[in-house]
Amino acid sequence: MVAVGIALLPQERWVSARRRWEQVEEWGFDHAWTYDHLAWRTLVDEPWFATVPLLAAAAAVTERIGLGTWVASPNFRHPVPFAKDVMGLDDVSNGRFLLGVGAGGEGFDASVLGDPPTRGERTRRFEEFVGLLDQLLTQPVTSHQGTFYRADEARMIPGTIAQPRTPFVVAANGPRTMALAARYGQGWATYGPAYATEDVPDEPSAAQEQWWTGLATMLEQVDAIESEHRPAGAPPLRRYLSLDGAPIFSMTSLAVVTEGIERAAALGFTDVVVHWPRAEGIYAGDESVLEGLVDQLPRLQLL
Repeated sequence: MVAVGIALLPQERWVSARRRWEQVEEWGFDHAWTYDHLAWRTLVDEPWFATVPLLAAAAAVTERIGLGTWVASPNFRHPVPFAKDVMGLDDVSNGRFLLGVGAGGEGFDASVLGDPPTRGERTRRFEEFVGLLDQLLTQPVTSHQGTFYRADEARMIPGTIAQPRTPFVVAANGPRTMALAARYGQGWATYGPAYATEDVPDEPSAAQEQWWTGLATMLEQVDAIESEHRPAGAPPLRRYLSLDGAPIFSMTSLAVVTEGIERAAALGFTDVVVHWPRAEGIYAGDESVLEGLVDQLPRLQLL
């Protein structure tokens, strides 16, 4: 069985966005996500709304689907107030919230609050961020003195509906953060292997195949790291793939998106995430492809 989710960028006012979130549930998707940024890449000067109130609103108009951040990071989040937000989203959603977390990139979000950390500092900060969030969400009072964060008797009462806490879906492409996912995560998330534009063959299908080959290697690495670092008795990590980390956008055609979900399931991914197609720019596509995917969902979810 493979769960299929969709990411909706937080660009529309709620009066327009509401219907899309309702449709995602009506159409039968398993989960829905939005990005947790202050602004993002080529869309930095376009409308971009805050993540937490958007997900709270989405939780209020849905009943079944999981709702998550793809992904929250320490670039502008402190674990103590963010844990309160997580507890609140868990409450409004009746335990359906999925906390996608990542180390944070090197774009606008990394420097908007001041000098960004080095890559090494960013990884260490992420490890402390995840560990402290875990403490905060599993005990009523937490004190912590670390390298990057401090908490003095931080209260998280009454705690989360989801038990033992909100599920963590940890984004990781390297061994150190994969180990973090194995220790703390209920899921591991990836966009797949990164590739430089100049290294991509002229033929898109060849680039796509390179991406799938690299993805299979990453899965082998996660399997090995999970076997070493997963706590005894913990259920297996779910494996989440953003299909749109590939060179070819999934909503290019119905054939591309269905083949992608099928291949991901065959590799061992339990969850696949696509993007609601935009009118232009990044993730540009035809909404008729999304409608075609909806027709195929019952079959694909049985893979």
